[in-house]
Amino acid sequence: MGSFRLVRLGEQLREEISKMILKQQIKDPRVSTFLNINRVEVAGDLGYAKVYVSSFLPEAQIVKGVEGLNSAAGFIQSSIAKKLRIYQFPKLTFIADSSLKEGFEMVHKLTQLEAEEDALRAEQE
Repeated sequence: MGSFRLVRLGEQLREEISKMILKQQIKDPRVSTFLNINRVEVAGDLGYAKVYVSSFLPEAQIVKGVEGLNSAAGFIQSSIAKKLRIYQFPKLTFIADSSLKEGFEMVHKLTQLEAEEDALRAEQE
């Protein structure tokens, strides 16, 4: 399968899983509506797909949410497979992704450094 088609399928999966989370169709109490699906990487043979999940929740709640999503993976796969109608639906594996939170913290630290630098310049003038 072409790489463009894999990327497009990944985006469709990301949108559908996000909709299911927002509409609270996944009944597992560990799955919070604050979980965000960053990206989906689909294998070239459509056998597997890695779903990266992040949030600004505490790390323990994200891990519990990912466990809930992994336990509901069969339900999610069957629900989306009915909508997308592809020949072989990939097996979903959910992975906690902390890159969003780390990026936000990095920007916050840079902003603090700039503020400290501006304060030092103001004192020297």
